[in-house]
Amino acid sequence: MKKVVTTSAIALAATGMVALGSVGQANAQQQFVTIGTGGVTGVYYPAGGAICRLVNQGRDEHGLRCSAESTAGSIFNLNAIAQGELDMGVVQSDWQYHAYHGTDQFEEAGANEDLRAVFSLHPEPFTVVARADSGIEHFEDLPGKRVNVGNPGSGQRGVVEMLFELYGWTFDDLELASELPSREQAQALCDNRVDAILFTVGHPSASIQEATTTCDTNVIPVTGDIITDLIEEEPFYFEATIPGGMYDGTDEDVTTFGVGATFVSSADVPADSIYAVVSAVFENLEQFKQLHPAFSILEAESMATAGLSAPIHEGAMRYYEEAGLR
Repeated sequence: MKKVVTTSAIALAATGMVALGSVGQANAQQQFVTIGTGGVTGVYYPAGGAICRLVNQGRDEHGLRCSAESTAGSIFNLNAIAQGELDMGVVQSDWQYHAYHGTDQFEEAGANEDLRAVFSLHPEPFTVVARADSGIEHFEDLPGKRVNVGNPGSGQRGVVEMLFELYGWTFDDLELASELPSREQAQALCDNRVDAILFTVGHPSASIQEATTTCDTNVIPVTGDIITDLIEEEPFYFEATIPGGMYDGTDEDVTTFGVGATFVSSADVPADSIYAVVSAVFENLEQFKQLHPAFSILEAESMATAGLSAPIHEGAMRYYEEAGLR
């Protein structure tokens, strides 16, 4: 069965003055939790900020103070969680799978059996944006071009490496393999330092909007037998559509494939803490959905079930069972 997802059309952690007396005593017992996100122009950073905003609204009740940290992305977040350097993180569903099973980029480190899924977020189509004068009309046109393949440690880079292997390419087949982080790639494209940027991201994306409104670009389809086989073979990939008209220069729908953004943690994070985070998001889901356009299609039922390839954290499961979501 074909799996199709169509994307459609931040918050800082809240702070407050602390009074003396009982409030001061409660604050003395507060726990600090940190969410690893991604580049500031992607969707992971506002996602982490939005989660922390809702958590911090109820900190007088549950004692959690949440902060979101900009990081290199999915693979960095998963490694940091495994090492106890982050409490939670936003990661691609494919890298969640590989981290838990110790496959692909996590083969050397081995399976992280303490990784726990919390909930899923927005779909993330694999997105190729090319300069209009680059001669790139299809993904297969990339060899011989100057391409930003993403910074090491990002899910973006991991997907690019996986695709190049499937197509039988290496980065040596490119005229230039740039490793710029997402926040720098739009300017590089419009400064004519690269011909194309490759990005796994929720839409609309600030980085893609910057590129498409600053210079003449096209969003390029990623289709064909290799992609069809990939979607059929791996449960965490699906066919995705970037709607026409979302970005300047691209009037028609663009077909590609995608993954899901997911929220994960470690089994070592207390169940009460995860319960408080899940409750803050799900009890205020309509408010959460308004914090970024990529969240507008979220539904509680799919967030509690879709794309979660590691075991559900016991704190999250407690909430889902109470809410009748699992």
